[in-house]
Amino acid sequence: HLPIEKRKKALFFGIFGAYLFRIIAIGVGVTLINIAWIKIVGGHYLLWIVFQNFMKKNGDENEIQNKKMGFWRTVLTVELMDIAFSIDSVIAAFGVSNQEWVLFLGGVLGILMMRGVAQLFLALIEKIPEFETTAFVLIAIIGIKMIVDAFGFHLDELVFFSVLFAIFIGTFIVHSFRKNTGNKIPM
Repeated sequence: HLPIEKRKKALFFGIFGAYLFRIIAIGVGVTLINIAWIKIVGGHYLLWIVFQNFMKKNGDENEIQNKKMGFWRTVLTVELMDIAFSIDSVIAAFGVSNQEWVLFLGGVLGILMMRGVAQLFLALIEKIPEFETTAFVLIAIIGIKMIVDAFGFHLDELVFFSVLFAIFIGTFIVHSFRKNTGNKIPM
């Protein structure tokens, strides 16, 4: 709702805040991720997100109301949304790897992707709607991996990433099958 010249300024402050929060979250996370109960809580949090998504009704989507807000209130709203998304993605990143450089690089790139590639992913999901379900399945797998890691069961990274890749490729197969059979039942 902001004028174009203020949108760029608000986006700048939003990106700055997102980077700052991600760096802090990754720093705190690197310190805490080796504590088993933190992994268990983080894994359950990811599973809760998945459960919540699959249990919601299609008609109950929360829509953001377009309210007249001032510049700083808009920046604050964007920052709060960035923080919510950052918590989810940082926890998921810790489920994938304990390597500090991977987490830092992933956090920084995550902001760039969130800002720059989001439209591409939305277009992909619009073309292949099964990708939304796939994303939540992948989050569930990461959450389960975090929990079992806390109990000392470590999955080989090659096996883990092979499973993720197979599920990703499987989405194309499911979509192709549904498209060819005319089955439009949502996943």
